[in-house]
Amino acid sequence: RQCGSSQQAVHFAAQGVLSGTQDLVVAGGVQNMSQIPIAFASRQAAEPLGLTEGPFAGSEGWRARYGDRPVNQFHGAELIAAKWGITRRDQEEFALRSHQRAIRAIDEGRFERESVPFGEVTVDEGPRRDTSLEKMAGLKPVVEGGTITAACSSQVSDGAAAMLLASERAVREHGLTPCARVHHLSVRGEDPIRMLSAPIPATAHALKKTGMSIGDIDLVEINEAFAPVVLAWLKETGADPD
Repeated sequence: RQCGSSQQAVHFAAQGVLSGTQDLVVAGGVQNMSQIPIAFASRQAAEPLGLTEGPFAGSEGWRARYGDRPVNQFHGAELIAAKWGITRRDQEEFALRSHQRAIRAIDEGRFERESVPFGEVTVDEGPRRDTSLEKMAGLKPVVEGGTITAACSSQVSDGAAAMLLASERAVREHGLTPCARVHHLSVRGEDPIRMLSAPIPATAHALKKTGMSIGDIDLVEINEAFAPVVLAWLKETGADPD
């Protein structure tokens, strides 16, 4: 439910608190996909250079190392599905379960304490109550012969998230009641073509640094754009999908 910019903002805020330079920080981020199209930043970077295919087009160094393979998340997701043996049916079953879980949480009011209405919108509009495996099976894949469809991809969505991070001193001084504690922050890269598999090494690094195991974690969010990303992470970590 929170976009990538919010995630990085939380890292920056927590680092400020951990360093002792800040005591109270509001970390937030906004995703505005309806007005800022995908790859907008890449196109903005490419235009001044006279490029039409993105920032890497025409780079001899890039081609020497990675060839002319597509550099986009759709291609990366297909590579992940192939590497970890994840079928289209696997993805659709996972997507359906995600919709059902989100709808149940909304109906039970689990997000009411942390959500702010925006005009007439009072709950997340993304979860589809009328979806089914049959409807998903009728969708065309993004790439002919591929496994990725709109059913197992992120939607075009607008949203924002924010949270307050506080030092122990600020918690005492302001009488705050913490709902979570930051144990560790990891940022890890992966194969730049496959790209979306980075949560796997990031998780391994975080667990090693903290001395924790995956069984110590009650609730996990893998905030990525396609179902095979999470399914590959589950296979590698052995986490309980429930």
